[in-house]
Amino acid sequence: MEFNSHVWRLLTVTTSLVNALTPGLDGGRPVTVPEGPALREVVAEAVRTDDYRHHPSRAEATAMADLARRVRPVFVSTEQEDLPAAAALVNALIEQTAPRPRLDGPEQGPFRLHFHGPDDSFERGWAAGIAAGLALAIGSDLAGRLGVCTAPDCDRVFVDSSRNAGRRFCSTRCQSRVKAAAHRARLRAHAP
Repeated sequence: MEFNSHVWRLLTVTTSLVNALTPGLDGGRPVTVPEGPALREVVAEAVRTDDYRHHPSRAEATAMADLARRVRPVFVSTEQEDLPAAAALVNALIEQTAPRPRLDGPEQGPFRLHFHGPDDSFERGWAAGIAAGLALAIGSDLAGRLGVCTAPDCDRVFVDSSRNAGRRFCSTRCQSRVKAAAHRARLRAHAP
């Protein structure tokens, strides 16, 4: 199964929100949840595309931060290979957000399957779409593609799009840090 562009977009937005709006470590640097205008800007940037811009209200941005905190454990559970726990979390999110599938596109096609919320509000629409995107990821043979960075002092999440499903790091920065540390350790081990 391959994710269509809409599902891939939902998963990309999900990782952006979780990484920016949940506390922890990013390559050894503390991550604190932004507040006020900074929170609104982070959410706006996470959902922005070339043809879509939304400037969330304070309430919308706060709701998205709450959603990110609820979604982070899904990545942690899949990283720990606890798919039943991840599925339970996503099922609860589906129950709460009621995603509605819909074929969207131009009149003559090609149509794409999109997910909408029970109403047209920003936060409910995104929450429903994210719940559906996570359900499609976990309910497919690509369930192991949701991960948490394995670099020391980093707990940021990612979606593995590599061919061999071998991604272990949230970014090339963390991958480089780990490789450099391993190289230095080898040099020390061989030093006289």
